[in-house]
Amino acid sequence: MDKIIDKTMDEKKQPYGTVLIKASLILDFLSKCDEPQPLITIAKETGLTTSTALKILDTLLLIGYVQKDMDSKRFSLGLSMIKYANKAINNLDIKQIAQPHLEELQKVTSETVHLGIRDKDSIVYVTKIESKNPVCLYSKVGNTVPMYCSAMGKAVLADVSDEEVRNYLSRNPLTKLTNNTITTEPGFMEEIVNVRGLGYAYDDSEHEEGVFCIGASITLNNKNYGAISVSMPKYRLTEEFHKQIIEAVQKCKLNILNDIQ
Repeated sequence: MDKIIDKTMDEKKQPYGTVLIKASLILDFLSKCDEPQPLITIAKETGLTTSTALKILDTLLLIGYVQKDMDSKRFSLGLSMIKYANKAINNLDIKQIAQPHLEELQKVTSETVHLGIRDKDSIVYVTKIESKNPVCLYSKVGNTVPMYCSAMGKAVLADVSDEEVRNYLSRNPLTKLTNNTITTEPGFMEEIVNVRGLGYAYDDSEHEEGVFCIGASITLNNKNYGAISVSMPKYRLTEEFHKQIIEAVQKCKLNILNDIQ
C-alpha cells in the first residue's frame, strides 16, 4: 500500500521552480539559431512575455549561459555552456566504444565520418572525423540536424514502429530544405520501409545541396545507442565508391554492436 501511495504522490509532483523550465525554453531556442537573436524574437518564439524573457536572459547572462552583443543587443549561447556540453559528450559510453571503429571507417573511405545520438526529434553530432580531401563539409560536434532529412535520423526512425514514426511526423513538419527533401507523409513512410529493407539510409542532398550521406543506426535489443554516417560532396560519389561505403558502414556498425554486447 505504501508503494502505491508513494507512486501516486510522485505522479502528482510538480516541477520545482518553473523559471528553470522557462530558461530551458530560451536555451533550447538559442541552440537552434545560427545567429544571435533579439529579445522580441526570443520572447515570441518561447511564448514568454518580453519582460519575463529579459529577466531570465539577464540571469543567464550573469552566469555565462548566454552572451549579449552590446551593439546589436542580441543574445546567443554563452561559453559556459560548452564545458557542460563537452563533459556530457565525453561521458557517453557509445562515443568511447565507437571511436576506434569510426577512425577505421574514415581511413577506409577517406570521407567525413559522424557519430550522432537522438535528442528529442533531432540528431546531435557527438563525434566528427574530418575528411582530408580538398572539399570538407560544414558540421560541428554539438550541432543538430533534423531526423527526416538526414541519413542518421532516418536510420534511427526506421528502428521504431510505424506509430512512433507517425507521432514524430505529427510534431515535425517536413519542411523543404532542398529540391530532394521528402515533404509528404506517404513519401516519408515509403522511405522508412526502404531503409528497413536495406539496413542503412541515404541523405541524397536532402538536408544540404550537393552533400551525399550514408548512415546506419546502432540499435541492440530495441535500445538505440545512436547512428553513424559517412558524408561527402556528391560529385565524389561513383558507383564503385558507393558500394565500398555501404560495405564499410555496415562493417563499422557490426563492430560497434559487437563491442556493446
